[in-house]
Amino acid sequence: MKAAAFHYHDPRTREDLMGLLGRLDDLKLLAGGQSLMPMMNFRIVAPTHLVDLNRVDGLGGISRQGAEVRFGALTRQREVKASEIVANDLPILTEALDHVGHVQTRSRGTIGGSCCHLDPSAEIPAIAALYDAIFEIGGPDGTREVGYADWHLGMLTSALDEREVLEGIRFKPWQPADAGHGWGFYEYARRHGDFAIAGAGCLVDISDQGTIERIATVVMGVDAVPVRLREAEAALVGARPDRTAIAALVEAARSIDAMTDPQVSATYRRRLAGVVTERAVLAAFQRSGITQ
Repeated sequence: MKAAAFHYHDPRTREDLMGLLGRLDDLKLLAGGQSLMPMMNFRIVAPTHLVDLNRVDGLGGISRQGAEVRFGALTRQREVKASEIVANDLPILTEALDHVGHVQTRSRGTIGGSCCHLDPSAEIPAIAALYDAIFEIGGPDGTREVGYADWHLGMLTSALDEREVLEGIRFKPWQPADAGHGWGFYEYARRHGDFAIAGAGCLVDISDQGTIERIATVVMGVDAVPVRLREAEAALVGARPDRTAIAALVEAARSIDAMTDPQVSATYRRRLAGVVTERAVLAAFQRSGITQ
């Protein structure tokens, strides 16, 4: 299969891009193209207009901005993985990127593209959920910001209007590793680079008294969107980071309303959700300096 006929647009400035967004109907935005182009070639989508973002000034780059790390939406996944800023401030993102596709796809795929496509098994949106990331959106009518809780609306569906573009994503790092911070990420896929059947990530801060000061846990690939285990997280604040705490999070993960498909049953996904959550949380506890 090949893509249906479309009109190609190659804006070079933000002003040109906003002009196109304001006047074109039935358009798609091209970033890395690792999901969009196969979908167009299989004619799952057939836009009238394709707007290429790759030469628009100012849509890439990684920087510290106060207490936050900002990613331009067009930043390549390989750039994120190689970044010292990310390795120091958001190490779980560096670790999760080992599971994103292959070297070739990471060389073209973008952090913003993954967060707009929103495959249920995608690692980057799950990490964004873990940090409650902020999404910077632009359009002909101005700019706005959306928190992660309001960003991921459902299967392959973001809060972007059809005439808007994601311009940047901001993460607020937790305290550094030498201050009782731990992180863990684990996923299961049949082969390396395949979409995960289930995955989980965990962040934890341990107080000077050896109790959980705060914790965030996310499960991906099980439901249509990444699921934060918020009730279990809240209940564990002040608790000891031990096997009882891990068991509470595993139980919450296994209670997710899991998807089913011809290859994987909901029962199997829920079982895997518990396994990957246990391993991610255990790794986070161990990195925080806690010995199980």
